[in-house]
Amino acid sequence: KTRLMKRKYSNFADTAVPASAPAAEAADEGEFEIIKNKRFIMHPMTPEEAILQMNLLNHDFFVFYDPDLGATNVVYRRKDGKYGLLSPELK
Repeated sequence: KTRLMKRKYSNFADTAVPASAPAAEAADEGEFEIIKNKRFIMHPMTPEEAILQMNLLNHDFFVFYDPDLGATNVVYRRKDGKYGLLSPELK
């Protein structure tokens, strides 16, 4: 499994993290460190157009704005090769 993880993720380390590491302490306190913040422009599109765009970019998911629903949605590629759609709903 380690060999597969090293192939898939270039930053995979095979070393154990001690329990007293600062990251472990921050996770215990409920704090998370955001190391990257990325902004992007969302164009209105249908889920079918979003799937085409996702495939063109060779990504596993794609965030888009659906004007019919008036909401931000996510399409993603499933392990079986089919696609899924995440549509948020506010309570």
